[in-house]
Amino acid sequence: MTDELTPETPDEEEQPIKQRKNGLYPGVSDELAANMKSGWADTELRDLQPIEQAPNAARRRAALSARFPGERLVIPAGNLKTRSNDTEYAFRASTEYVYLTGDQTDDSVLVLEPRDGADGHDATIYRLPRSNRENGEFWLNGMGELWVGRRHGLSESAALLGVACKDVRELTGALKEATGPVRVVRGHDAGVQEALRDKVTAERDEELRVYLSEARAVKDEFEIGELQKAVDSTVRGFEDVVKVLDRAEATSERYIEGTFFLRARVEGNDIGYGSICAAGPHATTLHWVRNDGAVRSGELLLLDAGVETTTLYTADVTRTLPINGRYTDLQRKIYDAVYEAQEAGIAAVKPGAAYRDFHDAAQRVLAEKLVEWGLVEGPVERVLELGLQRRWTLHGTGHMLGLDVHDCAAARTEAYVNGTLEPGMVLTVEPGLYFQADDLTVPEEYRGIGVRIEDDLLVTEDGNRNLSAALPRRSDEVEAWMAGLLGK
Repeated sequence: MTDELTPETPDEEEQPIKQRKNGLYPGVSDELAANMKSGWADTELRDLQPIEQAPNAARRRAALSARFPGERLVIPAGNLKTRSNDTEYAFRASTEYVYLTGDQTDDSVLVLEPRDGADGHDATIYRLPRSNRENGEFWLNGMGELWVGRRHGLSESAALLGVACKDVRELTGALKEATGPVRVVRGHDAGVQEALRDKVTAERDEELRVYLSEARAVKDEFEIGELQKAVDSTVRGFEDVVKVLDRAEATSERYIEGTFFLRARVEGNDIGYGSICAAGPHATTLHWVRNDGAVRSGELLLLDAGVETTTLYTADVTRTLPINGRYTDLQRKIYDAVYEAQEAGIAAVKPGAAYRDFHDAAQRVLAEKLVEWGLVEGPVERVLELGLQRRWTLHGTGHMLGLDVHDCAAARTEAYVNGTLEPGMVLTVEPGLYFQADDLTVPEEYRGIGVRIEDDLLVTEDGNRNLSAALPRRSDEVEAWMAGLLGK
């Protein structure tokens, strides 16, 4: 990785160059500065068409405007975050900003300005314009286009996004001078928050964040299409993993992680969350993302992974696979119990049903199995009332899915977990059973076995559609699918 062009202290032999340095940038001669200003082709992009989600984003902004009339609303994309010294993490724009603009550019800010004497708001996106070639910014600044690549100019961005665009460097001053009620989505841009420090309150800002979280619950057709793309790529990523399980056995869970990541980067933007590539007893750790363990024939691989599309919608799918292609009798018994629980949960996903119904249905089946196996004392109603099954089921059976893998997380309880399912909602159904390696309350042969099955469900007008149905779930179908991929 190259260093930025920064001046070093010259020794005496370099003094003539030092004396000819450019006044604006020490260490740069007037001749070089003049040379770098000229000889560049015009690269302005013309006749640009709006991005596909621009009309959807406009409708969302209109709904937001109607919810908060007469108030200035500030929604930042966020800033780059330092990973180490002078390197940054890959940027991922805030979900709220992407939802309202379709844009993913760092340091950008959407501002909805209330109209004087009229209803509604005027939307403006503040963002960096093209790098200035006159003052050398484009090649001497570490964030200049010669270093990080060309970015869209303000007029280009306005054409693509369907929103007026201004230079973000003007924003802080404008916000400091702003009058009237203001709300900001916090946690993404410290500079914006500081400029509004005396104008906003945490309570009012939280109302804005909650509204935007709840607004995402019902997906439009564009969003459903993107989620299906994410799932389809994820299915191919699972196929990729099965094909290299022999190489994973020779290395570690990292081989599985890297294999799936390749699919995510080739067909999408990234993975939607840290891939869980949990082999053997690691499958009993819910969020095992270290992925540094051994992959052994005869054990299970719990793979929980999702591709994030270029528009940032993510899939979230889990399969628990026999590493050698065949479940043992005990593995199959546990797997089939989880499959039966998932079937009960999926059947409960339909419009008008309580959100909690699919969780309750899956938990009941798992409780019945635990009682049947003698691992907990019944009757089942007692087990469920006291929550005794949770020692082995551990987590909720699903969550909303969208731009965030745990979408709508800031929604009010009454609008989410105590709410009602509607057509257009997308959620996961993912029951599991986890027998920890050190759990002395279960027979020794159970210890270290973890099973989860997860699919992404769209609530439809008459029930649901499994977006990830292309990936086999039933134990015999999983074995047949693996055998086909491995040529057995």
